[in-house]
Amino acid sequence: MAKMLEMIGIALVAIMTLGFVGVFQPYGIKNGTSELFWICAGGTLMIIIYRKMKNKRDEKES
Repeated sequence: MAKMLEMIGIALVAIMTLGFVGVFQPYGIKNGTSELFWICAGGTLMIIIYRKMKNKRDEKES
């Protein structure tokens, strides 16, 4: 599960970076801090928070 979350997080960061520099502009997505950027940033943040909460819970169980 951890490796899968890492791969999803890396993919979100890659999409966020490509969207920021304007690679998706031919598809109608604005470059810079568009909706795509914020959705990917939010998804990455949620993965980080989930992993941190899970690590704290695992520490308490040990």
